[in-house]
Amino acid sequence: MTPDELVAVLFVPGDRPERFDKAVASGADAVILDLEDAVAAGDKDSARAAVDAWLGAGNNAFVRINGADTPWFQADLDLVARHGCPVMLPKAEDPDVLGRIEAPLIPLIETAAGIESAVAVCAARNVVRVAFGSVDLATQLGVVHTDELALGYARSRLVLASAAAGIAPPLEGVTTALGDPAVLEADVAHARRLGFGGKLCIHPRQVPLVRQGFAPTAEELEWARRVVGAGESASAVDGQMVDRPVVERARRLLAREAKD
Repeated sequence: MTPDELVAVLFVPGDRPERFDKAVASGADAVILDLEDAVAAGDKDSARAAVDAWLGAGNNAFVRINGADTPWFQADLDLVARHGCPVMLPKAEDPDVLGRIEAPLIPLIETAAGIESAVAVCAARNVVRVAFGSVDLATQLGVVHTDELALGYARSRLVLASAAAGIAPPLEGVTTALGDPAVLEADVAHARRLGFGGKLCIHPRQVPLVRQGFAPTAEELEWARRVVGAGESASAVDGQMVDRPVVERARRLLAREAKD
């Protein structure tokens, strides 16, 4: 699966190699081995070694490296270059930093500066998708990360910047409520309504709910078939005008069904 097709993307701590294979078996579209927030400073080197060994055994995953302002950045870059794996860069703000990474890249935009630089970040070389770091951004802004209104501008800016750059819709940030599926389902529905194309997960049990939530519904697919069946010319379906942009949306929904 290519990066622009990812829907449910699962983080796994880089210092927990016993979980790597389980994460791959979860049904996630991709796994991100996390060397950044999930790993304490004193465990960075051992986590990198564990990721190095697992990738060296022929396994595939994204790697979230440490930021350019940390002492671990260069060693992490050497690791991903050695294995040629896709990279997630945290606190992405500066296109010049992104340009130093010779790999398919998913910048994690999670700061005010990153949001304001979203158009340039999305258009940077090697960027295939961006992801939203809602928890970190909320912390910087002094708001609750579950407040949809407070983070509404940031989310919409990432959706618009991605479309302007011609890349796939962004990945929504994590849902931290692990024991309440209703919260996850509501988060997915909100993200999809805004134009996000997938979501970051922090537990395997979130994966199927995310995949289901971003999949076209039976009602949407039936509508899409009626629209496409009406032909290319402007017409009416269900009492609504249908023209070329509406037909294109219908075709995209049917294409999603074929991929799923």
